[in-house]
Amino acid sequence: MTVKTRSYIYQHGTLGGLMQDLMDGTEKIGTLSNYGDFGLGTLEGSNGEVIFLDGVIYHADEQGNINQLSGSEMTPYAAVTNFEADDQFSLSAVSDDTVKSAILERISHNLFAAVKIEGTFKRMHVRVAPKQVKPYPRFVEIARNQPEFAADDITGTIVGFFTPGLFHGAAAAGFHLHFISDDRKFGGHVLDFELAEGEVKLMELAEFRQHFPTENADYLENEIKLEEIAKDIEEAE
Repeated sequence: MTVKTRSYIYQHGTLGGLMQDLMDGTEKIGTLSNYGDFGLGTLEGSNGEVIFLDGVIYHADEQGNINQLSGSEMTPYAAVTNFEADDQFSLSAVSDDTVKSAILERISHNLFAAVKIEGTFKRMHVRVAPKQVKPYPRFVEIARNQPEFAADDITGTIVGFFTPGLFHGAAAAGFHLHFISDDRKFGGHVLDFELAEGEVKLMELAEFRQHFPTENADYLENEIKLEEIAKDIEEAE
């Protein structure tokens, strides 16, 4: 696969900060559209799951509803890229583990990669983080009691990223995937799935651009302790 030299993932906030309890909205979600048309994130208070797809920003809430965002909503964490596939292949009648293994055979484990899977899913299992208010809990406590939803024989798109282990904490090492159905009525953070038939599209990225919430006092004053949250990230993701 040839990596486009100007390709990059742009991220506001860190997943480690979100995990620790730094959930204030510190950037307008629409600002991320200046840097990409494809990606994921959440809203202030770890409110639900955000999906950027074809330049449109969608939000899955804890009731399972999907809405289009205006762009003025605030986010503590989101990541995007301008998606252009470098590689693609078809799969049918496979589990999520098989899909991930096939992807890992085609990408460098030392680069970020954008992952797009379009198709029909025999089963799709997602969760949606419920909105929190201050004082925020650690995210892993939310994840242990989050609403989960499942759908069978559903068509849609998985949107997400592969993160190298070196950057665990800034993002989640491995795969971080969100889903939205073609009818825009079902979506969330992917827990597991079975792919009936679909197309996997990949884009390795040459740069990781990290934007910090430099005007948020909580972020500036509360050191993120990676050793304490590393296991929380693995459990929650």
